[in-house]
Amino acid sequence: MKVFCLVVLLAAAGSAQKKNNKKQGGPKLLSPPVPEKCSSRPKHFNRGGHSYFFSKDEPGFEDLKGDWLEGRNFCREYCMDLVSLETEAENTFFTKFIKRNKVDYIWTSGRICDFKGCDRADLQPVNINGWFWTGSNKKIAATNSTPSNWSYQPWSSTGHLKIPQPDNAEEDINGKVESCLGLLNDIYEDGIKWHDIACYHPKPFMCEDSDALLDYVAATNEGIRL
Repeated sequence: MKVFCLVVLLAAAGSAQKKNNKKQGGPKLLSPPVPEKCSSRPKHFNRGGHSYFFSKDEPGFEDLKGDWLEGRNFCREYCMDLVSLETEAENTFFTKFIKRNKVDYIWTSGRICDFKGCDRADLQPVNINGWFWTGSNKKIAATNSTPSNWSYQPWSSTGHLKIPQPDNAEEDINGKVESCLGLLNDIYEDGIKWHDIACYHPKPFMCEDSDALLDYVAATNEGIRL
């Protein structure tokens, strides 16, 4: 997939989430990495050159849940980000992880571009072409087709409205836009699939090494071991 060139748009995403969380009392900005946490970050397993850890499996964090931005900020302090499921192999790996560990759901770094700057022609219609991985700055394939080189469609074929995801169902129910992407475990008897979800819902976090944050901390903190 192409790099999404979202430096400005990601800042807008943080601003948009800031406005939402201001009303809800949540965090207001993206957290910067904390060098000491980065160097001692938990590493439960390694895949494709990245270390990962799941909050529920880390002592002291077993019951920790948060909304989408809280999850990102938790991971970012450790030079990580919410997991990005960019390939079929990666998605299958975490689908099996969720099934094996009987996890109900996790946040991913997926988000829809529904804020200032998202009126670009290549993102329209935004519910189909406007999804991206904030953790890697890469675009997600159009939601109405199977991604290139995938053998299955990761988005669920059903949900609260009994129609294919993403369906923005909660906006119809209580006015909350479903701007964030979660991996849900058979919540709608649909297997383990992608769903668009309103970002305020509390969920546990799967954190993945962020190359950008690790490079930044390494460049600005002489002698630190990552």
